[in-house]
Amino acid sequence: MRYKDLFIDFDDTLYDTYGNAVVALRETFDAFRLERFFDHPQRFYDAYWAANIDLWSRYSKGEIDRPFLIVERFRRPLSEGHGLEVTRQLCLEVSDCFLDFCSSKSGVVDGAHELMSYLKGRGYRMHMTSNGFHEVQYKKLAACGLRDYFDTIILSEDAGANKPSSLYFDYALKVSGASRESTLMIGDNLQTDILGALHASIDALLFNRWQADVDTSPQEPTFVVETLRDIMKIL
Repeated sequence: MRYKDLFIDFDDTLYDTYGNAVVALRETFDAFRLERFFDHPQRFYDAYWAANIDLWSRYSKGEIDRPFLIVERFRRPLSEGHGLEVTRQLCLEVSDCFLDFCSSKSGVVDGAHELMSYLKGRGYRMHMTSNGFHEVQYKKLAACGLRDYFDTIILSEDAGANKPSSLYFDYALKVSGASRESTLMIGDNLQTDILGALHASIDALLFNRWQADVDTSPQEPTFVVETLRDIMKIL
């Protein structure tokens, strides 16, 4: 067996973070009765996703910290409302509500449980790798029933660095006891998961859920698949 250890991204690789967040965002909008301030809820949703994508990209690069991300990703969409006083306290309350709704959702990407059961049966040691927040990730793991598949949970807050930093992958190798040569990174994000691992001299499999243009990537992934079940044809 070429690989012994698998570093597996959690959000949007196994756990349907996007799908669950779409539902949680709607629940949050209703909980705060934000329809009083918005002509249409889609204006709030669109502003949230634009902010979220931008801020998580900056967070992964170490350009901003967690407190800034948590406040800013709701300050921007709430500021689109009419007559709404957007305070730091309101942003924090909305964030807490949203994260509670999110972390209670059990939705996974199609084929996630089947893949993890298969990999466990094949004898791989599996390690969850994530830039997600500590307390939220453990709640998500419990909600979706994937916790017991993992030998190690490796979060960026514990590592002191985010994917794609080589410091994160060095930490992951250390705490998992894995060797660089016999480890494969599996993830959906070409930048943080795949290029991060490749720069750390770790092979990487892209689950190309978002149809990234791999041809323009500065480094080619070791493997590319379109579905989680395709991974079972490789490992």
